[in-house]
Amino acid sequence: MIISIIRAALLYTMIILAIRIMGKRQISELQTSELVVTLLISDIAAIPMQDSAQPLVSGIVPIAVLVMAEIVISALMLKHSGFRKLVCGSPIILINDGKVDQRQMRRLRMTIEDLFEQLRQKDVFSIHDVAYAIMETNGKISVIKRPEKETISADTLKLEVPDNGLETVVISDGELSDFSLKICEKDADWVYNILQKESYDIKDIFIMTANRSGEYRIIKKNKGASS
Repeated sequence: MIISIIRAALLYTMIILAIRIMGKRQISELQTSELVVTLLISDIAAIPMQDSAQPLVSGIVPIAVLVMAEIVISALMLKHSGFRKLVCGSPIILINDGKVDQRQMRRLRMTIEDLFEQLRQKDVFSIHDVAYAIMETNGKISVIKRPEKETISADTLKLEVPDNGLETVVISDGELSDFSLKICEKDADWVYNILQKESYDIKDIFIMTANRSGEYRIIKKNKGASS
């Protein structure tokens, strides 16, 4: 009995350590690769924990290998956006400028009830209040309400509010995002013209956001933080 308790405690500690090494994000919003690794770690740890005849190392070694694999995959996703899209996929627009994209909903095998449930979790109770809804790679939906339907609403104040569209990240860590450019109705030439006007090189940009009206914000990389 004492040996079983010690084995369970050691494996429990190993799992906690593994989750901590892979990052705090494991605890809340799991990406595809993180979810797979977490499930595998749980299954692997259960075998030596239940069967005292199994060597303890038969659980610890595979867990360590999975943690290392997840760290390598995370590093690759950080450096290469194409690899990240391959593993985690890309955000998908479900509602674009107030219009539901039925083709994307069928692609996700998402029902109207599923969509409304997620909207209610965002305190949105009418689909007509939504300007944009995006299915993120972690399975959650991000919602942007119509300007006149915000908490302090222009509708109440009888004001007309210009719709500048969704602010998107067009450059992330020196890499241009075609997906974001499509959302804000811009192209690569527009971005490079902005960078030329500001005397920036794309590799020096940490974040650049833009919207449909052409408003943009640029954050440069800190010195020594370049990839």
